[in-house]
Amino acid sequence: MADLTALTAAHLDTARTDERGRSAELIAHDGELRQTILALTAGTRLPAHNSPPAASIQVLTGRIRVELEADVQGEFGSGELWILTHERHSVLALEDSVFLLTTVTGVQKPSYS
Repeated sequence: MADLTALTAAHLDTARTDERGRSAELIAHDGELRQTILALTAGTRLPAHNSPPAASIQVLTGRIRVELEADVQGEFGSGELWILTHERHSVLALEDSVFLLTTVTGVQKPSYS
């Protein structure tokens, strides 16, 4: 069982001392389901990347922005849970932030969101 409060604090501390301003750990893996905790310091960007078949993001602390090539999917703050776009996107930390990324990979079923 993962203690999200403890993981949030630990990964934020690590991100603050990391030269790239980030920290991540896969905390749950069950078949196609994966949950990863990620911490980014303010101004740190995860570069543009493709989306898995299904993904959600839950901000545990801070504020992030999910950016599409020429648009913004949204800005998300502490306590918010969002279904991520299926488009190529990047993530920018607007302040020191930690979020839980839940992905489902390799599934051929349609999305219901």
